[in-house]
Amino acid sequence: MRVRRVTTTRAGGRSTGPFARFNLSRGVGDDPDAVSGNRYRLVRELGLTGAVFLQQVHGTTVAVVTDAPRPTAPDRPDADAVVTTTPGLGVAVLAADCVPVLLGDPQAGVVGAAHAGRKGAAAGVLDATVAAMTELGARADRLEVLLGPAVCGRCYEVPAVMRDEVEAALPGSASRTRTGTAGLDLRAGLTRRLADLGVTRVGTDPRCTMEDPDLFSHRRDGRCGRQAAVTWLDPRRP
Repeated sequence: MRVRRVTTTRAGGRSTGPFARFNLSRGVGDDPDAVSGNRYRLVRELGLTGAVFLQQVHGTTVAVVTDAPRPTAPDRPDADAVVTTTPGLGVAVLAADCVPVLLGDPQAGVVGAAHAGRKGAAAGVLDATVAAMTELGARADRLEVLLGPAVCGRCYEVPAVMRDEVEAALPGSASRTRTGTAGLDLRAGLTRRLADLGVTRVGTDPRCTMEDPDLFSHRRDGRCGRQAAVTWLDPRRP
């Protein structure tokens, strides 16, 4: 079984205004028909049987899914990670500065996606996701992980107290911004946490959402859309 991964950008799609153009979130005030059209296009172009999206709440709940939802089905409520063993079913998380994390064990046939914002990353959403995948037969030392586009440590300015609190919960995440103020590099902290969990095959998409105009960024633009990070099991031979 082959693990596939895709991260979207703003390119393509039906959305307009601050959501232009390929917004995939139903929770930001965009035209619902435009979002449905964008999601339909994503599923069709990736050749998926369907895609599972979440109502993300910056927590640690993991949804385990087996069936492709109807195109008009509501998003899975109050979860920030999703895992599956069903070939052809895409599992997705949305982000516009937070870290989207895609995980897969091709030998066990298990994939997962996690939304790791500041709160969820510090609370242990990755621990919960790896644990859920392990229950389905995955092994930490076989996991292949991609940390997707996110706000970088040079741009993610936070109060010093907040930086220290996150660093205590997620060591390695403290940073200093390009102006010399306190900051957070969540991808650095998540990489270190994955190593602590026994996951060493970790790749990082270096793009910063605040710096790249082809990506949505809530910190840069305020009202905006969300890009998606999607992973699935491809049953076809390479």
